[in-house]
Amino acid sequence: MVAFRTSIGLSAALALGACGAVPDGRAGSTVPGSNSPPIAKPRSAPNPAQLSRNARICLAQLGETGSRFAALPDRDYGSGCRRENSVLLSALQGDRSQFAISNIGAVECETARLFSAWARFGVDRAARQILGSPLDRIETMGSYACRNVAGTGRRSAHSRAAAIDISAFVLEDGRRISVLSDWTQGREKEREFLRVVHRSACKRFGTVLGPDYNSAHRDHLHLEQGDGSFCR
Repeated sequence: MVAFRTSIGLSAALALGACGAVPDGRAGSTVPGSNSPPIAKPRSAPNPAQLSRNARICLAQLGETGSRFAALPDRDYGSGCRRENSVLLSALQGDRSQFAISNIGAVECETARLFSAWARFGVDRAARQILGSPLDRIETMGSYACRNVAGTGRRSAHSRAAAIDISAFVLEDGRRISVLSDWTQGREKEREFLRVVHRSACKRFGTVLGPDYNSAHRDHLHLEQGDGSFCR
């Protein structure tokens, strides 16, 4: 595995690929109307010869978000379970500082890119605007898992590392906003915050499921990369 913080080769691949940048922000620029420092660019990269063109473009875009991550080798586990062009995230970039992620495993690169943009523009900003404190950590229930969609014989997006389950958000002031505890029982501002980040996720991910969908999602938000728009 090779840690990512800055990549000349990957930035070149991004330029050649003519692919869009991370939504709502650009590396090396400040956020309009804020005193935010520029987003840091990654400082190292894997051997480009070992990666497909699309993989290089995605990793470059993910690096431009300021996220800290390591590229993982492709794995086929059989029985319809595999991960390709996946990464292991260790930190995400907010407007003013980085924040941690707990309990996350392998994540497909495009899913990680969407997640990093949502975490900054949909979660960190909502935490400061609604709850008055920046984000310190996002707690997850994992990402890759070789399993079916509950109650079906169809493989879950988790089986290809294209989904992440979010259980809670920890703020810099020490407050912990839990999907299980605060979706319906939390204070007004906490309930508002959770619904705002849920709606924000629906703008980026193909499938977003929360406590209002069914009892299986009472304790987390399921974020799944893919076509279409299913938001519950």
